[in-house]
Amino acid sequence: MKFKVFDIDFAFDDGIGLFPIEDQQEIVDEVMGTVWDAADEDDLIEEITSATGWCINSIDYRHILS
Repeated sequence: MKFKVFDIDFAFDDGIGLFPIEDQQEIVDEVMGTVWDAADEDDLIEEITSATGWCINSIDYRHILS
């Protein structure tokens, strides 16, 4: 299935240290600008986490019908 992310909140403040806001926004923009291929919601979250290296606090997405 294909998914489009409309809003996402990453755990950028997870105690690793400060991550510049510009870099945070770049990651968010890239995720929201991508059509993701995943089996279901759990797989979508796993795909995005693997691609970005950041855990997700919340996500708003839509399934794209072919």
